[in-house]
Amino acid sequence: MSTSQGYGHTGNLLRADLTQGKSFSQPLAGAMLRKYVGGATLGIKFLYDEVPPGVEWSGPENRLFLGSGPLGGTRVGGSGTIAVVTKGALTNGIASTQANGFFGAFLRFQGFDGIILQGAAPDWVYLYLHDGIAELRPANHLVGKNTFEVDHMIREELQKKGREVSVLSIGPAGENLVRFACIFVDRGHIAAHNGVGAVMGSKKLKAVVVDRGKKVVPLKDKEALSRIAKEILANTLANKFYEMTAREGTAGGVVHLTKLGVVPVKNYTTSIHAIDPDKLNTYSSENIRLKFKAKPSPCWACSAKHCHKMEIREGKYAGRIVEEPEYEAMAAFSCLVGIDDVTTTVALASEVDRLGMDTNETGWIMAWLMECYEKRILTKEDTDGLEMTWGNGEAIMAMMNRIAKRQGFGNVLAEGIMRAAQHVGGEAQNMAIHTQKGNTPRGHDHRVQWLELFDTCVSNTGTLEMHSFAPYELLGLSQNYDTFDPQVISTVEAKIKGAMLFEDSLVTCRFQTATALELLCQAVNSATGWDMDFHEAMVVGRRAANLARAFNLRHGISAELDRPSMRYGSTPLDGVAAGRGIMPHWDKMLQNYYNLMGWDEKGTPLPDTLRGLGLEDIVHTYGSEGS
Repeated sequence: MSTSQGYGHTGNLLRADLTQGKSFSQPLAGAMLRKYVGGATLGIKFLYDEVPPGVEWSGPENRLFLGSGPLGGTRVGGSGTIAVVTKGALTNGIASTQANGFFGAFLRFQGFDGIILQGAAPDWVYLYLHDGIAELRPANHLVGKNTFEVDHMIREELQKKGREVSVLSIGPAGENLVRFACIFVDRGHIAAHNGVGAVMGSKKLKAVVVDRGKKVVPLKDKEALSRIAKEILANTLANKFYEMTAREGTAGGVVHLTKLGVVPVKNYTTSIHAIDPDKLNTYSSENIRLKFKAKPSPCWACSAKHCHKMEIREGKYAGRIVEEPEYEAMAAFSCLVGIDDVTTTVALASEVDRLGMDTNETGWIMAWLMECYEKRILTKEDTDGLEMTWGNGEAIMAMMNRIAKRQGFGNVLAEGIMRAAQHVGGEAQNMAIHTQKGNTPRGHDHRVQWLELFDTCVSNTGTLEMHSFAPYELLGLSQNYDTFDPQVISTVEAKIKGAMLFEDSLVTCRFQTATALELLCQAVNSATGWDMDFHEAMVVGRRAANLARAFNLRHGISAELDRPSMRYGSTPLDGVAAGRGIMPHWDKMLQNYYNLMGWDEKGTPLPDTLRGLGLEDIVHTYGSEGS
C-alpha cells in the first residue's frame, strides 16, 4: 500500500489496458488526493489529462474511470457508491454519474481507490478483482445476456453468493453501443447518464467484478467518523424530503408530484396529469410495496427503507423479480407515455434495466415517438409495424428491445432523441425534449422548475450538477426565493455550483448525506487527518466544474449549446406555470451565470478564475484574455 498519504485512501489506482490485456497498480500522490479528493472530481482530472481533443467517445483512447472516495466503505450511509467518469456518448463531452450498491466499498477493500480502463479488448472480457489482483476473463458466454442474467451467471461461475461479490455490468444496449446505455451495479443500481454503458461496450468489457476482500482502509479517527456518520444521518432525517424518501423510497413520487403539477405529461403537450384518483393511488409507495411483495435490499451502510426487491405477481410478467423502481422510471412509463396501469409501469421499468438503458432518455424517446405517431409524422410502416399510440405498453416493450438490439427503427432511436429527431426532420425536431448538447432532462416538467431546467442545460456532465437541497445558508442564499425569477435562478445556479460535485468526490449517496458539506468535511477530516473546511470543499467542487467546462470547450462543446431544445424550453399552456416561459430571459440568465462563475461572455473560464482554483497549468489553453 502506498504511503504517500497516511489515512483515508488506499493510495492506489488500478489501471487496466484492455488492448494489451494487462493491468497494474499506480500510486496516487497525497497532494493530488487533497486537491481532487476522489470519485467524480478525481475522474474529471484524469479525463482532462488523458483524453485529448479528437478522441471519440467510442475510441480505445477514451478512458472509463470508476472511483470511490475517502469515505468509501465506512459507516457513512451509502458509501458503497461508485463514480463513473468518461467522455460520454450523448454529448461527446464529460460524463459523470454514480451508482449505489457495494462496488465502491468492495473496491477499497481490494486496495484500490479507483480503476482506469483504457484501450479496447480484441474480444469480450470481464475484469475480476480478487486478493488484490486483477484478472481478465473471457466473456463471450455473457454476450447478449441482460444485466440480471449477467449478475447471476458471474456469481455462479465464481461460486459467490449474496454480498461476497459486487458485479458491475452492461446489458445488450451497451454491447450494441446504444448512446444512452447505462452501467448497472448489483442489478438494481445504475450509473445512468450520458451513455457510459456504451463506452464500456466500445471497450468490449461486459463486466467488472470485485470480491469483498479483507483489506482495511486506515482511518485517522475511526471513532470520530462513526459519531459523525450518525450526525449526518440525523441531519438527513431532519429534512422532511429525505425522511420521507428514507421511509418510502421514491417510487411513489408520481402521486406526490402529480398533486404539485411537476410530473412530465405526454411529451410536455400538457402539464396536467389527468388520471382517475383511484388509479393514481395505485402508484403510491404503500400500494406498490404491498402489491409487488417488496423485501428490503439496502445498499452499503444504509439504514433507509429505500431499496426493495419485488415480484410481479400478475399478467405476462408474473413471477419476474424486479428492483423497486425509482420515481423517474415510474414517471417515464406512466404519465409521460399515457399509461395508468401500475403493473405495466413496473414491468417496463424492469425491462429497461435488464436491457441496460437509461430510463429517462428511453421515456422521452417513447413520448416523442408517440406524439409523432399521433400526428402522423411517423406511421406504422416507419415503426416496424408497432402501433406507437399513447398508453400502449406492449408497443413500448417491443420497441425498447428493438433499440437495445439496434433492429429496424430501433437503430435510429438508439442514437438518442436529439439525433433521432434530426433523422426524421421537420416538425419532429421541434417536438423533441433535450438540451442542445444532446442529453435529456430528469423525469419532471422542468418548465415548472426553472432551476433544474437551467442547470440541466448549462451542466457540463450530461446531467444535473446541483440539487435543490443545497447548503443555501452556508452560501449566503435564502431557500425562499421566487422560482420564476430569472436573475435569482441564474444567481443561485452559480452560487451553489460545486457543492454537489464535492459530495460526488466522496463518493456517497445523496439520500443519505444530503449535501451537508460541513458535516461531510468533518467526516473527511476524521478519515484522512486533513483540516478541510466548507470553503475548501467548495473550491474542490468548483475546480472540477471548471475543469469539466475546459474539457468540453477543448472538445468542441461551445456556449452556443448551453440552451434547451424548442419543446424543452417551451411555455406551458396549462398547469401551475401556464404562460410563464423561461426563454425570453435566457440570454441574460446565461450572462449573469457566466459572470458569477468567473467566465467571459462566451462561457470560457477566465485565467484569473483558473489560477484562483489552482488550475494555472491549463491557463495557456485559453490564451491571455481567456478566449
